[in-house]
Parts: sequence; C-alpha cells; structure tokens
Amino acid sequence: MCGIAGILGTKEKTSDTIQHMVDIITHRGPDDQGILVENTFAFGMRRLSIIDLGGGKQPISNEDGTVTVVFNGEIYNHQELRPNLEKSGHIFKTHSDTEGLVHLYEDHGPAMLNMLRGMFGFAIYDQKKSELFIARDYFGIKPIYYRIDNGKFMSFGSEIKSLLEDTSYKPEVNDAAVYNYLAFQYNPLEETMFKGIFRLLPGHYMVVNLNDGSFKIEKYWQYQFTVDSNNNSKQNEEKSFSEKISKTIEDSVAHHMISDVPVGAFLSGGIDSAIIVTLVQELRKKAGAGSVSTFTIGFDKVSEHGEAKVVADKLGTDHHEITIEADEYFKELPKIAWHFDEPVADPSAVALYFLSREARKKVKVVLSGEGSDELFGGYNIYREPFALKVVAWMPKFLQKSLIRPLTRLPFSFFGKNYLTRTLIDIRDRYIGNAFIFKPTEQDKIWKKAGKPERILLTSSYDQVATEPDSRKMQFIDINYWLPGDILAKADKMTMAHSLELRVPFLDIEVAKLSETIPDRLKYKNGMTKYILRKAFEGVLPQETSERKKLGFPTPIRHWLREQPNAVMKIIRENKYLNDTMDMKYIEQLATEHIQNMADHSRKIYILLMFALWYDVFIKTKA
Repeated sequence: MCGIAGILGTKEKTSDTIQHMVDIITHRGPDDQGILVENTFAFGMRRLSIIDLGGGKQPISNEDGTVTVVFNGEIYNHQELRPNLEKSGHIFKTHSDTEGLVHLYEDHGPAMLNMLRGMFGFAIYDQKKSELFIARDYFGIKPIYYRIDNGKFMSFGSEIKSLLEDTSYKPEVNDAAVYNYLAFQYNPLEETMFKGIFRLLPGHYMVVNLNDGSFKIEKYWQYQFTVDSNNNSKQNEEKSFSEKISKTIEDSVAHHMISDVPVGAFLSGGIDSAIIVTLVQELRKKAGAGSVSTFTIGFDKVSEHGEAKVVADKLGTDHHEITIEADEYFKELPKIAWHFDEPVADPSAVALYFLSREARKKVKVVLSGEGSDELFGGYNIYREPFALKVVAWMPKFLQKSLIRPLTRLPFSFFGKNYLTRTLIDIRDRYIGNAFIFKPTEQDKIWKKAGKPERILLTSSYDQVATEPDSRKMQFIDINYWLPGDILAKADKMTMAHSLELRVPFLDIEVAKLSETIPDRLKYKNGMTKYILRKAFEGVLPQETSERKKLGFPTPIRHWLREQPNAVMKIIRENKYLNDTMDMKYIEQLATEHIQNMADHSRKIYILLMFALWYDVFIKTKA
C-alpha cells in the first residue's frame, strides 16, 4: 500500500516538484519513498510496507529498465500469476506483488487489468512508447486523480493535495461540484471540487503521451446483472447460492489476509463485519495463529459496543473498544477535511478516522465489510419498489384520477408520503443512499447568478433500463454512492493513519457471483441480504444474523444542538458560503434544528464540512 504521484514537464521543473508531491502524502507511506525523473516527466511514491518488506522498494522496472511502475494497493492473486510469467521468460527480482504488474503489462498491455484480483491505482512508464499507462481498480477502492490544463494532461496522484504542490496551478472552486454536493453529501461529478482536477473513474484506465500531454481514457470493466431477477423460483437454488456465497467469500477473506505484517479487523454490530471476523478467526485457527485483533468505536450518546461484543466474545477475539466525545470529534474536523481532499459530509467518516487511529497502534492492515450492502442488497430502501407495487400496478389514468388528488391534500395523513412516491419515476426519486438537499432546496439556498446544472443519472439508468427498480437502485449506488462516499472515506480515513484497509466483499470473484443473484434471494421474509444471511446461518450469533441494517450511529444531531455556536461560527464566517448561498435560509435551518423543530443536522453538517474544506484548501491559497 502506498501513495503515488507524477507530473509532466522538464527535468528542471519536475525533479523538485515531484519530491514535494510525495512528501505531502507521507501519511500514505511512512516506510520508504522512491522517485524516477525522466526528460519529460517524473513520478514517485511513498511506501507502506506490507508484502516483501525488504525487497519491494519502488519504482520497480523490468529486466532492461524500459518498463517501470509505481503502485498503490494490493494484488491478491499475484502468487497465482507469477508461475506463468516466469514460464514466459520473465525474471523476478523481488517477491512483491508490484513487480508482477510490470511483466503482465509487457505480455498483455491493458488486457492485464481483467486478470487482476485486488485493489489498485498504478502508473506504468513505457519508455519505448513514451507513454504513461494509469489504471484504477474495478470499484474504485483506491483513488487516482489527474489534472488537465488546456486539454493536456499535467499530473496525477493518489491524493489531490499532491497535485496542488505544482505552483503553476491556482486552486479554484468548481461551482457545479458544490451544487451537486448539496444533494449527494459528496461530489458525484468526474471533475472534482477543484476546477481542472478530475478523478479517474473506477474500472477505467488512461494512456498519456509523454511528448505532448495528449491522452485517452477507456473503460475496461463494468458491474452488470447477468440473470433475469423475475425468473420463477428454481429448485434448490437457495441452497446452491448459499454454498457458493460462503465458499467464495471464505476464499476472498483468505486472499485478503495475505500479508507480511499483522492483520486485524473492524467489528461493528452488523452482519457484514461479523462474517469477515468469523472467517478470519477460523482461518487463523487452522493456521495455528492467535486471536485476531478487532476494533469497535462508539460515542458518548450512541454506540454499537454491545452488539460488537456479542460477536467478539463468541469468537474470542482480542477486542478493543473506543469511545469518542463531542469535543474531540469537532476538534479533529479541520485535520479530517485536509485528509479528505474534497468534502464528504458523512458523519460516520469521522468515526472511521478515530477507529483507524486506534487500530494502527496494534496492526498495519485491517479487513472491513464495505461493499456488502451494495452487492447483496443490504439497504432497506431497496425493498421500497416491492412495497410501491401495490399502487404502481394501477393504470396511469387511475393513478392520476384517484391517487394524485390525495397527495395534494393540504394536510398530512398516514401513507401520504408512500402514495406520493408511487407517482414519481425511479429516476426522479432516487439519486443514491443520501439525498440531503432536494432540488427545490438546492435552488432555494443557491443565490449566485448562473446556477450550475444538476447532475442527471440518465446514462446510468439507461444501462439497466430493463432491470427491476430494486436493481436500478443497486446499480446507482455501486457507481456513485460506493466510490463517492463509502470507499472515499474508507481510503482517506485509514490512510490518514498509515493503515491499510482491505474489503473482501469487493473482491472481483465475489462481485461476479453477486451479479447472478436474483432479487427473490436478496429480499425475503422482510429481510435485506437474505441469501447472504442464509449462507452464514448457524455460524453467526442469531441476533447478529437477523439484525436489520441501521447504518453507523453517530450523535451528530444532538451535538449540533449542544454546540451550535462553534459550528455556526465556521459556516457564518465562510467567504464562499456568504458569496454563493442564502445565509438567511441557512440561519433558519440552524434555528429550527437548535430549537428541536426539525432535524436539519445533515444539511448543517454538509455546510460545515464544505466550509472547513474551503478554509483549508482555498482560503489558505488565496
């Protein structure tokens, strides 16, 4: 695991700048660094040593030095790939997974990407072609950012802050990203909050001409459903899928445990982390190793300590509980905003920051349960289309004549919101797991002239046009919510403390299996993730196996009422918010929340995290 960066330009410019670019991300790799400076570009890395501690120093080149790589991530099947590479004549100098990337590229070019099992963001310098080949993993577990100026590629890095080390670039806020951030609680656009800086999308690679800065971007992988979710039930399919799931996930966990340093696990009160920890403990027991270290966090008002302890006690893990209070939470927010690069207004991200800080004292690698909800249908809202069918079957003219008048009544009644949602197309009502400022609220808060465009998920919905609405929701979350929120916070908050996080549910083999699971096995008996629960029935404590999806509890709504002035002071004094947004409306939201008239905590938190980001990255550069 590392942090990587690179820049185009003359030797005179790049040799100094590349050192600053890797220095600024030392937290991603405190163990070592490596830099290569050529005539037209330079790249480098900071290393967190996990595999082949002594021999895995980067950059790593092929036998004649014409192909060189810098790599961030882990390739879990590198040991299986190596024999064929050696048979084809390649000579390995190390035992690291990094070196295999060089030889795979020599033999297969971009086709190598579909051979990899892992998480990755890497750049390969091809001296003969004078090209840079940059790739990001299937789901976007590892980040890659790049900067464009006048249509030409300028630089890339694991974090945006590396790109900001180029003094020729002056940071400027991207209004369109801010506007859409208000709705999503993260930036869903390909262009980042910084104008001219983009993210390489998951499942994509780019090829850069080092002579003139021209480039092309290609998609090499896309999650896609492979069965008709409405097929009639097949005999023994539940048993068959259960066996396949348990076997595939166990194999994934085994691969994700490959390491030359201690491996631990995050443990919440939910089924996902409980499955991971259970399999880790079983594998360690078979290997004659001791108990795995597990880590759980809670707050002074809410926590999952009790639920996690049930699993930890049953398995006999070396369990650690962390409790965070409001003062410490808010004190660390500016530092967290710096680590994030872009604002992500997910309160649980901060919890992950503190959890990682404590885990790093014991281990260098942790396994976690991210991705399970998206692949196996874990969010309660995925069941909504089945409930809405009660009305959705009605002809359109009956919906308009009978249902629409009820939704327009000037008073509330039980079921009114349900009826309203039945009349709204899935494309209009679902943008992902978070929907904070609704379109009318976005327009109300935005006062700056030239309102940006609201992102439409039309192209994504078109790709799954024939699928049921539940699958459409999954597809949106896999392509937006997962990389934009879940994996962004997982990467940034763990690497802030030089801790590598691995996500076995997002293994490519698990993903391929999940693509084939019909809806009838995801949602059953009032449960989400039914078939995943069934696969590990009897292995987990019953109360854990049957526990509903609750999300990570944080007491942010209470804290904002207890410490409103500290939060609102940051928002009120922010230049961008004052210039761009209706401060009277913001004050109204704050008043209603403080007086317990409404819960506006998520809206206020969005503004707070943006204000902190602006103060850290834009105000200081002005």
